[in-house]
Amino acid sequence: MVFKKIALALLAILGLLLTFGSEDSYKSSLFSGGGAGGERVTLAYVNWDSEVASTQVIAEVLRQEGFNVEQVPLDNAIMWSSVASGESDAMVSAWLPITHGEQIEQYGDQIVHAGVSLEGARTGLVVPTYMDQVNSIEDLSSEAGQTITGIEPGAGIMASTEKALQEYPNLGSWNLASSSSGAMATSLGQAYNNQEEIVVTGWNPHWKFAKYDLKYLEDPKGVYGEGETINTYTRQGFQEDNPRAYQILANFHWTLEDMESVMLDIANGTDPSQAAQKWIEANPDKVSEWTAE
Repeated sequence: MVFKKIALALLAILGLLLTFGSEDSYKSSLFSGGGAGGERVTLAYVNWDSEVASTQVIAEVLRQEGFNVEQVPLDNAIMWSSVASGESDAMVSAWLPITHGEQIEQYGDQIVHAGVSLEGARTGLVVPTYMDQVNSIEDLSSEAGQTITGIEPGAGIMASTEKALQEYPNLGSWNLASSSSGAMATSLGQAYNNQEEIVVTGWNPHWKFAKYDLKYLEDPKGVYGEGETINTYTRQGFQEDNPRAYQILANFHWTLEDMESVMLDIANGTDPSQAAQKWIEANPDKVSEWTAE
């Protein structure tokens, strides 16, 4: 009887080996597919309105595919180093070639480019359209107390604007005031409602273009570039460790209008998670393209 039990146990083990081939392939069959096992994916992002929207949407899609997603808001420079060091798995927040040009030069060989998530992004100096005498950076003289309202000091657009202060002689006595993305938007809204002059560091996608009548100032010296893309990057080895999550991140691509609709919902008080779910429910075809195997 004991011998029979041993024989049956050996046959069972042999059956497992024939099914999975080896211990490694057995593990692969459990963990290389979708997120049914609840694998963790850590997404780093910079706390800009655009990146809150994009990170929230792709995080919700990954969760619906069974992944355990952690979203980590970080300072811009730390976000890049976090992915490069492997502390975070991925980010969908890389603005190239200008805004994050310094970061891609520093970390580009330590991270993996998974794809372009959005085309047609833009940065520059922005004013309300009622400032009709100002259409170019070269037109600026004494407007808005000679102050440009900026965002976080580590942001790429702040570095570009510091360069603009040096490149344009008419900005020699101007000041760039750092704050935060939220504080900039608040200052813009207050000035706009009072029809006051204001110059801000601007970019789209951003909900402010859907809410206010704004315009970019022409940039004849090309400090802010011709346009940008927003890109997805992952840590090295992530594609091998979690091919299904990598595939979804690589497939992630949407439009300015898509992102700005989510951003505007959040700006109007909708919880970011609910705003993301609302967009996902309204755009099943796009989501299906991201999750296609």
